[in-house]
Amino acid sequence: MPRIALATYDPGPEPSKDRDLPVLVEALRAAGAEAVAVPWDDEGTDWGAYDFVLIRSTWDYSWRPVEFVAWAERVGKATRLANPVQVVRWNTDKRYLGDLAAAGVPVVPTRYLAPGDPADLPDDHEYVVKPTSGAGARFAARYTPDEHETAVRQLERMHAEGLTAMLQPYLTNVDVSGERALLFFGGRYVHASRKGAVLSRGTAYDDDKVSHPDLEPWTATEAELAVAERALAAVPDAPELLYARVDLVDGPDGQPCVMELELVEPNLFLDLHPGSLAVVVDAVLAAASR
Repeated sequence: MPRIALATYDPGPEPSKDRDLPVLVEALRAAGAEAVAVPWDDEGTDWGAYDFVLIRSTWDYSWRPVEFVAWAERVGKATRLANPVQVVRWNTDKRYLGDLAAAGVPVVPTRYLAPGDPADLPDDHEYVVKPTSGAGARFAARYTPDEHETAVRQLERMHAEGLTAMLQPYLTNVDVSGERALLFFGGRYVHASRKGAVLSRGTAYDDDKVSHPDLEPWTATEAELAVAERALAAVPDAPELLYARVDLVDGPDGQPCVMELELVEPNLFLDLHPGSLAVVVDAVLAAASR
């Protein structure tokens, strides 16, 4: 059976926020694999000593995206990496939403403001500002047009740190129908979850947010599955994806559109869907044994 490393983050003295990780490691070991969780930035790790490296909860990568992509490229040369390095490179920059839109996938309308661009902010609707490289609603906030000066200060802070900002309309349907996350593993749909709105009015962009408020199991609709499958089919170069999570919200017309396509380190929510563990383990072992 293969030697498998599950790449995660180093939580330091605090417990890991990935509640699925020990469960998945133990399930892989019970199935006969030699599995271990390793921080992705551990300098002493010989990644080539593993038959397979599964990127799991590398949840601090968005602070160091260039370093993380360079790590993925090194690991991809030393052994097999899932998802593949070209997917990691593409998906760590949320400008991929433009690629999906160009392919005809319904996505949340998005504009980008890079350092040096003027602060061209909406003056007729509520909107969201967040970075193209981010996780857990880091540096994300919603604004009304009369909060222009506050939004400009956020842009100035982000641009000073070299971050490109995303501008999206705040889709008010998320306050009613929430955000749905559809998980695919081994090329098949596994389960879905729904959470409430993350961004509240008046919450500062640099405040901590609850990433998954009111999380609950969800039964994906045919429309949601159709949009998710269109998004996955539009990933450049049609790579083989071991795992994918498609996050959807309802647009102004009430139809689902892509908020994010998570192909690097999505939370799997296995604690919410314990019946999916066997499917995930089988898919990982099949990929690692090829």
